Amino acid sequence: MRILLAEDDKTLSRGVTVLLEHDGYIVDAVADGQDAVTFAERESYDCIILDVMMPGLDGLSVVRKLRQSQNNAPVLILSAKGSLQDRVVGLDAGADDYLPKPFAGSELRARVRALLRRRTEYTPNRLTFADLTLDTGTCELSCAEKRIILSRRAYQVMEAFMRNPRMVTSPEQLMERIWGWDSEAEIHVVWVNVSFLRKQLTALGSRAFIKTLRGTGYSLEEQK
Repeated sequence: MRILLAEDDKTLSRGVTVLLEHDGYIVDAVADGQDAVTFAERESYDCIILDVMMPGLDGLSVVRKLRQSQNNAPVLILSAKGSLQDRVVGLDAGADDYLPKPFAGSELRARVRALLRRRTEYTPNRLTFADLTLDTGTCELSCAEKRIILSRRAYQVMEAFMRNPRMVTSPEQLMERIWGWDSEAEIHVVWVNVSFLRKQLTALGSRAFIKTLRGTGYSLEEQK
């Protein structure tokens, strides 16, 4: 499952990311409210965690924008403001839960699990294309009776393709979306993961394949 975390405190953001990744979630972390809106519009998240006080847009403005655009992903607000009135304002803005700072990591994880349980009641946890199925909960890619568990990064690349099949995606777009340009990774990690996924599609015997468009990018296609 994929979580968007918007928190401008780098230390806290890293700590929360480590906690959630330890539980098996894929976490996209941003430090700006406007970036949170951009990421939420571009990707499908199972849960969104928002700090209130952020540059660009504050967390309450972010959740209002998400709800106005019909984005129904569960939202957990994090805030140093923990009064009853602050919690009421956050929930009325469209958040599903509100956790005052400082908080225990165990409580954050429990609240995320509770939000995701509600989410799975109405959100499919499988993506399909051609004869492929990608389980967003287990990172399992399958074709007929064959299946493989993908690494976190390979899963993220495959998920990007399967959410937008036949759409051309450049290596730079994948780099920004998955690794982030502020990471220490270099563009070759995209090529490595695409090459790995091609081998897995062949091993699975799938009709789906990743097509290269020279000078443009990649697209997930189906052999006729």
